[in-house]
Amino acid sequence: MTLIETFTDYVLNRKSLKDYVQYRKTTNERGEFNDAKLIQAQENLDRLKMEEPEIYEAMYTTLNAIYAHNSGLTIEYPLQFIHQILKMYAGSLTPRNIYEEYTRVLEHYHHNV
Repeated sequence: MTLIETFTDYVLNRKSLKDYVQYRKTTNERGEFNDAKLIQAQENLDRLKMEEPEIYEAMYTTLNAIYAHNSGLTIEYPLQFIHQILKMYAGSLTPRNIYEEYTRVLEHYHHNV
């Protein structure tokens, strides 16, 4: 399995990104995110799951819906998801705002179908 396939597996199956960081250290490939960003993403996911479980579930539901549309390069989907997760708790936008922004991706895919 390539590194991006492994990353995708970790994201889609809600596996710990901290474990992925450790796994990645055993390979000679470079990933899209550095270790600190992946650890931050996992911390954001953990916080989101604890503080706003409905948004946590909705983010994954949206990710699965994006995969169901299969309207682009599937390797980009988990990367985009983590980019959105990294935005949470980093600025003035609330997790709900980030979620609403993320769901707009589906509107874009509907126009292409």
